[in-house]
Amino acid sequence: MLADFEGLRNATVRYLTGHPMDALLVLAASGEALLVPWDVPLAERRARVEEIIPYTRFGRSLAQALKELLPARGLARVELSAAFPYPLVRELAEALPGVRLGCRDDGFDEHVAALRAVKDAAELEALRVACSLTDELSEAAGERLAGGWRPTETELALFLEVQARERGAESMSFETLAAGPGRSFAIHAFPPYSAASFGGPGFSILDFGVCWEGYRSDVTLTVIRGPLSARQERMRETVTEAYGRALSQVKPDADPRGIAADVDQFLEEAGFPMPHGLGHGIGLEAHEAPYLSTRRAAAAPLLRPGMVVTIEPGVYNPEAGGIRLENDVLITATGHEVLTRARLLEMEA
Repeated sequence: MLADFEGLRNATVRYLTGHPMDALLVLAASGEALLVPWDVPLAERRARVEEIIPYTRFGRSLAQALKELLPARGLARVELSAAFPYPLVRELAEALPGVRLGCRDDGFDEHVAALRAVKDAAELEALRVACSLTDELSEAAGERLAGGWRPTETELALFLEVQARERGAESMSFETLAAGPGRSFAIHAFPPYSAASFGGPGFSILDFGVCWEGYRSDVTLTVIRGPLSARQERMRETVTEAYGRALSQVKPDADPRGIAADVDQFLEEAGFPMPHGLGHGIGLEAHEAPYLSTRRAAAAPLLRPGMVVTIEPGVYNPEAGGIRLENDVLITATGHEVLTRARLLEMEA
């Protein structure tokens, strides 16, 4: 059983049913699916399930819904998604004394995460559209910046949002990160964008993506405007080499932790240790399995055709700023395909 409500988001509900948000999903061992959505007209238009029952019938109470639905269907044993917080599991156990509830890390969620990591043809089609739109936005922003546009970070972020919506995107993948030279030293600038200028001398980071039919892109461009210091020149060269080093290793049966470890060591030896992971999977969420990182406790599965990951090495310095390059990469049967065209954008001083 899964739930996707405010405060308890779970993209697997959309993955399994097509319904975008705000619903309870009960899957029977027989394969039948019962969806209990808040927005019934939306569910009737988009969901692919055997039965739909309005959540409002139960006063929008999860406990009440289960008290009525599970016994009526003879369901005396239910596995909950591991995304359910412990207090909620306790509450449901008290409300359902005749039902045996299970909730474990290595259960249903882990199985579905492995399925979601390898995209099918329809998922890849949606991802390709998202990546294509992202390239269009990157080019539009780059052309305007090269032509003399000097936006604030906010103006740039909202420009991308308008362009994405006009092209039919559902939304941005996440809140756009636009950080001019004075704020690019942060991995994720806070706030994500401000009234500060973007694209001046030094490094300006633009991290964004778009969402198309639920599937998300994620790229980072760095706008570089000289003159650069010797340290900044080394930072640019190091990130460029780290990106190529990582990309050359992305192929079927490669160990994502091994790729991450190699790039981490390279950056450490270059004097620019990277404070974040090398990359991550993308799909219905901007961050999902598999993860290219040595910081994950569990061993990651080997890369397989159909997985889509980001490659995003970056280096940061409080005085020199930050520089990151990120693209979305599909693992293919023979190697990889880079789905986006983000790059370091060199601007005239």
